[in-house]
Amino acid sequence: MKKTLLPLSLGGLGIGTTEFVMMGLLPDIAKDFNISIPEAGHMISAYALGVVIGAPLLVVASRSFPPKKILWTLMIVFTLFNACSAFAPSSFTLLMSRLLAGLPHGAFFGVGSVVASRLAQKGKEAQAISTMFAGLTIANLLTVPLGTYIGHHYSWRYTFGLVTVIGLVTLLLIQLWLPALPVTKSGNVRSELGFFKNREAWLILLITAIGTGGLFAWISYIAPLMTEVAGFAADQVPYVLILAGFGMVVGNLIGGRLADRVKPVKATLILLLSMASSLLLIYFTSESKVMALLMTFVAGGLSMAIAAPIQILMINTAKGAEMLGAAATQAAFNIGNALGAFFGGLPIAMGYGYTSPELVGTLMATTGAFIAVLLIQRQKQTSTEASLSSIP
Repeated sequence: MKKTLLPLSLGGLGIGTTEFVMMGLLPDIAKDFNISIPEAGHMISAYALGVVIGAPLLVVASRSFPPKKILWTLMIVFTLFNACSAFAPSSFTLLMSRLLAGLPHGAFFGVGSVVASRLAQKGKEAQAISTMFAGLTIANLLTVPLGTYIGHHYSWRYTFGLVTVIGLVTLLLIQLWLPALPVTKSGNVRSELGFFKNREAWLILLITAIGTGGLFAWISYIAPLMTEVAGFAADQVPYVLILAGFGMVVGNLIGGRLADRVKPVKATLILLLSMASSLLLIYFTSESKVMALLMTFVAGGLSMAIAAPIQILMINTAKGAEMLGAAATQAAFNIGNALGAFFGGLPIAMGYGYTSPELVGTLMATTGAFIAVLLIQRQKQTSTEASLSSIP
């Protein structure tokens, strides 16, 4: 790993930890504040809402500043409100702290993706972006289980204290190791917001929100799938999640390399079709413990393999508004998280069992692949029209 990319990766570690550790801390938070589990679950929704709100707004607001200063400021906000979460005196205070801690999430990954691509060797831009996302995958492998353990055995407040320390170290490394890249804005706010008039950009956002939602339909209900269908004991589920985290680490590296070898849109299509196939296989084989573990690794890998290809695809598409486009993609990922969990839960509520979310996920991933085909056709049409217009 290049030293200049390490601050981005460490920032991803902190963000990934605070985003995903909440799932494991809900019982402890609910008990501490004497609220129900569903009420504690609002903390997860508040963070996701913060991501969706903050991703475009903070990027647009900071467009006149150098990337290093933007990332440093975003990490200050992230660190400050995770510290507030650690000391929250009431459930409402914690709810607001989670909302505000989520604001810099999408903007950090959006700006960080553009910075990583600018620091990369030519032809290895997607691999550089995957290096940033490596922190997110390592969080699922190491710090999320560690934070959950700390929350269960000591206090959930210490877990947010851990995230705060990661944020402080990230601030130091941004200051010491991240190069001072120049501002690259090429227009005013109105011209950058013109990004939202780009049909190809909207197709990418739809691919992200719908296609990746398929995997969230699976992972949102992985615990009951493993205990009620595959037959694992409840205390074995954390180890299953670690296996999924290991798959994410491997998949992230593969996705970055794949997007540098073939066109990012083709890499995205390949990975979405692989998602659909893996989810369908989970539906038919999850009663086998061996297959359940194998497919947990595979699906975990695919869940992160698509991150770098989609991000570099958006950066290439949103010319003149790369940071805004990359941040909007992160907001779409969180929308996919919400959609996958919601639609995946519907058949369970209707009594179709804990394998039914995989069928929903298969449909969502296949729909994302279909939209990717439309995007490929759109790009070919645009290229043809450009070629014809250049002929005298």
